[in-house]
Amino acid sequence: MVKITPENQSIVVRFAGDSGDGVQLLGAQFAESTALAGADFSTFPDFPAEIRAPVGTTFGVSAFQINLGARHISTAGDEPDVLVAFNPAALKVNLPLIRKGALIILNTDAFTDRNFSKAHIATDPRKTGQLDGYQVIEIDMSTQTLEAVKPLGLSKSDAEQSKNFWALGAVLWMFGRSRTPIEDWTRKKFAKKPQILDGNLAALNAGHAFAETAELSAEIPQFVIGKAPMEAGEYRTITGAEALALGLAAAGELANRDIIFCSYPITPASPVLHHLARMGELGVATFQAEDEIAACCAAIGASFGGKIGVTSSSGPGIALKTEAIGLAMSAELPLVIVNSQRGGPSTGLPTKTEQSDLYQAVYGRNADAPLPVIATAGPGDCFDAAIEATRIAVRHMTPVFLLTDGYIANAAGPWALPDMEDFEPILSNTPPVINGDATNEPTAVKRAIWSRDPSSHGRPWTAPGMPGLAHRIGGLEKDIATGDISYDADNHQAMSELRAKKVEAVADFIPDQDVEQGETKGPLAVVGWGSTHGAIWRAVHDVREQGYDVAQIHLRYLSPLPKNLGRLLSSYDKVILPEMNMGQCATLLRDKLGLEVIQLNKVSGQPFKISEIVDVIKESYPAKAKRLKKAAE
Repeated sequence: MVKITPENQSIVVRFAGDSGDGVQLLGAQFAESTALAGADFSTFPDFPAEIRAPVGTTFGVSAFQINLGARHISTAGDEPDVLVAFNPAALKVNLPLIRKGALIILNTDAFTDRNFSKAHIATDPRKTGQLDGYQVIEIDMSTQTLEAVKPLGLSKSDAEQSKNFWALGAVLWMFGRSRTPIEDWTRKKFAKKPQILDGNLAALNAGHAFAETAELSAEIPQFVIGKAPMEAGEYRTITGAEALALGLAAAGELANRDIIFCSYPITPASPVLHHLARMGELGVATFQAEDEIAACCAAIGASFGGKIGVTSSSGPGIALKTEAIGLAMSAELPLVIVNSQRGGPSTGLPTKTEQSDLYQAVYGRNADAPLPVIATAGPGDCFDAAIEATRIAVRHMTPVFLLTDGYIANAAGPWALPDMEDFEPILSNTPPVINGDATNEPTAVKRAIWSRDPSSHGRPWTAPGMPGLAHRIGGLEKDIATGDISYDADNHQAMSELRAKKVEAVADFIPDQDVEQGETKGPLAVVGWGSTHGAIWRAVHDVREQGYDVAQIHLRYLSPLPKNLGRLLSSYDKVILPEMNMGQCATLLRDKLGLEVIQLNKVSGQPFKISEIVDVIKESYPAKAKRLKKAAE
């Protein structure tokens, strides 16, 4: 029996099968059981773009990966230690991803000539030597499931759909997990489908019993994962999309204003709409528009009316919103723009992750149109980032980009419930008070409405219905003092400079850039932004344990950059920048700071592996520092 003890710290498990095999549900419930057991974890749902690809094909394979352990887990892991494959296509697609010596559990019922043909497999891989060097366990999962639910009278189709619960039961035994929470969830989930409920529970228990007592059980390993060291507090499992939705709702509470979320469905941004649609009692209203342009304009209308307008999309939809975003900038209205990035261009890779829209967020509008841009580092961080984006938008009266991506949106991990007393209220610029008969002083009223705070350059948030504060607003250039339409050359110069100053002023309110690991100067630093955080954290942590003097710096504020960033980065001999694009942040640092970095670019649709970053750190580590390290040893 193979055991992974707390000293071994972590293990990576990957489930894979057809889109209709319930792989995502299986993985999500196993993640819940991991959370309840007190282990740390990180997940990576990896599914195809097709709604229902032909059964048995490689491009229809859906997978769910989880890294769990008795230490801090920052990524979903590099190479799986365990693969559960429901069919040949799943094995073919995922075999190159797993390490030699890994445990492979196969559903042998699916290993038929017909399924080999669908997956373009010429010969059964169990007979070709492809599986040599792996621990392979063959189980007739479909047959076992059908036998377990036979007394319930389910149709063969419904019965076979319970095999994910059979596999879940077996895996729960392998990791010593309780079935009770899963049973409770299943009863709630399928309460209105009693026959399906009974079938799933029967399959769950049968899989658990098989792993525990069946003839093959001696070959099925049991893994022991201890509890991870975590700070005291109340935790829950959360995805990036859930955390983002909760963060927006919390921002509304902190600002004492309703959130109006307007969007059009697009992968991978849609889950934020789904979660917010259930938060009406928290002062959140949602609107699914007929297209991206309408969604953005509706959100601008909400901000014009005194609510906090939020719009959301992915890269293609953000492109459509561009003109409307310029309107919000011209009108000086707050607008939070959530961009859940995906692989591109065009329709691209809708379900695969990429940091593809930094250029779009920082530079991608007509005319001189700078905007603040921030990025979230992981699922739990989405909560804080949503609050911060809203705070900036309201304080400076400007649209703000909040960048996340498909990996962050769908990944899950444990999240400590925050104490909302730790968050400062979100304050807005107070509307002017007009004394006397405002109609007798139209110019004074206009100047009061368009006066700006000297530190933030944000104007008063003046909404329709406020007595005496009627004013003109729109996309045409306006007089900087009165808001009247203006084609004056000097005024346009002044307005362009004002819009730039708004973004520059954000740097006066944000903290200096810190160093997450390592020293504030040295031979090498690894800089990242967005969802590369976890892989960079583990890579830097690992090489530091090996004696390398390496620092980690992770950027949240991308426009403007923190004031001390140039000075901080220049204090290292070399800087490595991993990002899932062809070098967009590298261009930004070169543009804004005149800084050259060692680029590590990846556009495969998959997140970085820890080993990829470790290899570049060791290759790039300055020779002088290597000599000093060797001398010290």
